[in-house]
Amino acid sequence: MEKYIRQCLLITVSFLVLIACHTKKVEVSSTEPPLDEVQSEVFVANPQDIEEREVKILATNETAPDFKLPGTDGRFYTLKSFDKAAVLVIIFTCNHCPTAQAYEDRIIKLVDDYKDENVQFVAISPNSVKTLLLEELGYSDLGDTYEEMKIRAKDKQYNFPYLYDGDTQETSIKYGPVATPHAFVFNKDRKLKYNGRLDDSEKPGTANAEDLRAALDAVLLNVEILEPVKKTFGCSVKWGWKSSWTDKVNSDWKAKEVSIEEINAEGVKILMNNDSEKLWLINVWATWCGPCVIEYPEFIDIHRMYKERDFEFISLSADKLDQKEKALKFLKSKNSAVKNYIFSGTDIYQLISIVDPDWDGALPYTVLIEPDGKIVYKNMGPVDPLELKKVIVDHPMIGRYY
Repeated sequence: MEKYIRQCLLITVSFLVLIACHTKKVEVSSTEPPLDEVQSEVFVANPQDIEEREVKILATNETAPDFKLPGTDGRFYTLKSFDKAAVLVIIFTCNHCPTAQAYEDRIIKLVDDYKDENVQFVAISPNSVKTLLLEELGYSDLGDTYEEMKIRAKDKQYNFPYLYDGDTQETSIKYGPVATPHAFVFNKDRKLKYNGRLDDSEKPGTANAEDLRAALDAVLLNVEILEPVKKTFGCSVKWGWKSSWTDKVNSDWKAKEVSIEEINAEGVKILMNNDSEKLWLINVWATWCGPCVIEYPEFIDIHRMYKERDFEFISLSADKLDQKEKALKFLKSKNSAVKNYIFSGTDIYQLISIVDPDWDGALPYTVLIEPDGKIVYKNMGPVDPLELKKVIVDHPMIGRYY
């Protein structure tokens, strides 16, 4: 009897192992991408210096150029990756452009609406970060690097592949987008049937990608599109060879005068009341504070990003007044061409209580203040730059759209 029980148990265990192995095999085969889409190693972006090239928009009925580009999901994609789709839509878009952001939800909805129509949507970011200025990021929390693309895709839960072409821009040069977003629609033979705008109303909630939907429906029905080309509107593509203006703006910023002004307790009170019409970001720091000096360049970048909006960054040094020259030397090394103050009082606890009674005095300390003095963000210790930029750009005084 005992032998019989052991045999039954052995058979049962063997059966369960077979089931487990089979299940694992099925799960792997159903989720593993085709071999041409798997990256053998982690992709690391490396934007190149690019010689100037002539860029022409792909003409109607021309064949879609092939490509091999990394996606934010950890795969490489080629044109062949989408062979099964009856219609292929390639939309050149990006993170930073306010127009591109205004169309994000519409693209997501399009993908969902056509999910049963055998239509494949693909987004490609064409921009070179080598020619993208901080001053061009005033409507975004993110630039156009590959790593930042991953963040945007996750934040917005993109339901389509988001591909990076910022290293060499070879794919973008072949297709010829002029602005972001710019849509290209190909039929089952991968002939271009439509290129241009999604619709004619940038502001979210005022349109539903009517032009692109009409083009998709026509291609699915294999009927002629009356207007196969429509002008698009948005931020121009940042071609890698257009670096002279970027170099000039960056050089001009570095050449700006940097100064520091003494401010007493009464002045700090006035500062915290913010009688301006702007959103003020104030960072209290000191040269002897390691985290302060490490994170400080982030604030200068943030100022440059949003300074043309209703925004301003102000620095307030908590160094002792006899260290004023040391503080100024540091600020000059960081090109801090903003309003820089150093507390002239002798009672540091007075400064702490004026800035924020709830602050325990540890540096660095950062606050975002609305006009009339309402604090809408505060942080003791180093800030999370991405979190802070999201707070700024999503504030009603700033915003992501025109």
